[in-house]
Amino acid sequence: MKIKYTLIHQDKKTKARYGTLATNYGTFETPMFMPVGTQATVKTLDTDEVKEIKAGVILANTYHLWLRPGEDIVSKAGGLHKFMNYDGPILTDSGGFQVFSLASPKDISEEGVTFKNHLNGDKLLLTPEKSIMIQNKLDSDIAMSFDECPPASANYEYMKKSIERTLRWAKRGKKVHSNENQSLFGIIQGGAYEDLRKYSATETVKMDFDGYSIGGVANDNESKEDMYLAIDYSIPYIPSDKPRYLMGVGEPEDLFEGVERGIDMFDCVLPTRLARHGHAFTKNGKINLRNAKYKEDFTPVEEGCDCKCCQHYTKAYIRHLLVADETLGQRLLSIHNLRFLIRLMEEMRIAIKEDRFTELKEEFYKNYQKRK
Repeated sequence: MKIKYTLIHQDKKTKARYGTLATNYGTFETPMFMPVGTQATVKTLDTDEVKEIKAGVILANTYHLWLRPGEDIVSKAGGLHKFMNYDGPILTDSGGFQVFSLASPKDISEEGVTFKNHLNGDKLLLTPEKSIMIQNKLDSDIAMSFDECPPASANYEYMKKSIERTLRWAKRGKKVHSNENQSLFGIIQGGAYEDLRKYSATETVKMDFDGYSIGGVANDNESKEDMYLAIDYSIPYIPSDKPRYLMGVGEPEDLFEGVERGIDMFDCVLPTRLARHGHAFTKNGKINLRNAKYKEDFTPVEEGCDCKCCQHYTKAYIRHLLVADETLGQRLLSIHNLRFLIRLMEEMRIAIKEDRFTELKEEFYKNYQKRK
């Protein structure tokens, strides 16, 4: 079956929504944070650990899996679920973000995008049809349309032309989409231009996708205000019975701001990337476990956290692992950071059902020193 979103309750003071997402691998509550598994693995974690942190949907990257090991090998293995031994729902991105980071404007044509393979320098062409056909073979539960990812700094005229191209590409991709068990999401672009977001959203919705993503908010140095405007300008035109996905966003404060505006799904590499550099999320802000002040700190990363890291290990031990360059330190912090965001979403869901989302947000911001 394809995914099915059900809206159960909206917070009385905000646009925050509590709902469920039914998939072939169970039904999961929203809003949700989705761990990123770029290379068909959430970095340093095995799939049992991914389940232990109560992850639902996880992501894999079309571009990277196309290059290595190749979609045909994944297909021969029985698809991504069997290949990586994960019996939960998987979303694959289109590869667009990675491709556009490797291409220059002159490499973008109506046909697709020409770029150099980052592994060996070979010249490659990725088209909307190719992206969808790769995702069909990967057999993810949710596939993403291939879109152009213009920088937030793009001027109005370029952004408008880019949206028109993305709409044409969306139609081409939808036309060749052939995996009956795989849902396909459309992507809304338009920077911080209100009329362009409205146009992109209304035209994308006309194509009747299974869900809708707000793109272009995490691929440049755009301001937080522009990110929030992009959401505000897009949300009114997305059907209430379809899931809304904000791509590439994972700062705790941005999760609150997104949920408050009506977003259901988020993903980001941030929690595992921070962990690899020794940083951990806490309700009082981010901390750097490499700091000497934790050398004799025999308390957990965060009191009250139910993750394996906090239940069994101390800051002093994790600091020792990090300083000694032991991979276990990165693994434990990855587990904690992911569980932190997933627990945060759990708290938001409860607050939405009880119509106290605003109160939860204010309480979190009062304590979270990283707030900008």
